[in-house]
Amino acid sequence: MNKKIILLSGVSGAGKSTVSNIFEDLGYHCIDQFPSDIIESLTNYIDLESDSRFDKLLLTTNLLDFKKIYNHLINISPDLIVILLDANKEELLNRYKFTRRIHPLLISNRADSLESAIDIEKEMLLDIYTDTAIKLDTTQIEARKLRTKLENLIKENDKNRLHITFESFGFKYGIIKDADLVFDVRILKNPFYIEKLRNLTGNNQEVYDYVINEEETKIFLNKQIEFLDYIFNQYKNSGKRHITIGTGCTGGKHRSVSVTRYLYNYYKSKYPSFIRHRDEEK
Repeated sequence: MNKKIILLSGVSGAGKSTVSNIFEDLGYHCIDQFPSDIIESLTNYIDLESDSRFDKLLLTTNLLDFKKIYNHLINISPDLIVILLDANKEELLNRYKFTRRIHPLLISNRADSLESAIDIEKEMLLDIYTDTAIKLDTTQIEARKLRTKLENLIKENDKNRLHITFESFGFKYGIIKDADLVFDVRILKNPFYIEKLRNLTGNNQEVYDYVINEEETKIFLNKQIEFLDYIFNQYKNSGKRHITIGTGCTGGKHRSVSVTRYLYNYYKSKYPSFIRHRDEEK
């Protein structure tokens, strides 16, 4: 199913209708309060029919039906975007008092007061949080700013959901604590022993060229990129949003900086990428 699908849920009163209206203006076909019992029928229809209305689809559901709908959609749409809305309790109470609406859990006799209904839904929301969900607190967000925020988030997701930080470091200062993968480039030729390069770093072109143009470096990078292509694809399919790739040499100034630059330049057109040199100035 090659469709853009957004699943929208959250606590009642947090702004699901407002968000749905924003996405409708962005060209999405929006279905509010979608019941979980017919999710399979809907997805079968979308998959079989060539109706262009369903190329960009937003489904809004309550927290009770969320898990069933999410579990079905994630199996057929790995790029599913989940948006969960929340707001603080005082704001939700004020919104209900202002609109004079009745909370859905009061209508269904699942709660005996507005406060208890809000508390129940907040517990439910905590229970369904997923690593891939976009979580928005609408307590202090104006409608105009909310629209801009959502537009930016969707653009970011459309480009690619996996964000990558490439970071160089020196082993003598310790490994990067939040790195998902660490590569040791101390096996490569060290510019430190070349007098004219010693006081430079991998951000100087002379050092970069020296490291990257070595035959051993070329072999290393070919094997590393083959591995990273596989790993990034697996992370992307699993819904992970961010990964940090650490590359270390002895002092974090020459080889690690050069290789990190190379990887960043290689992948920045494929994934939203960031670069950092932790120990370059030490």
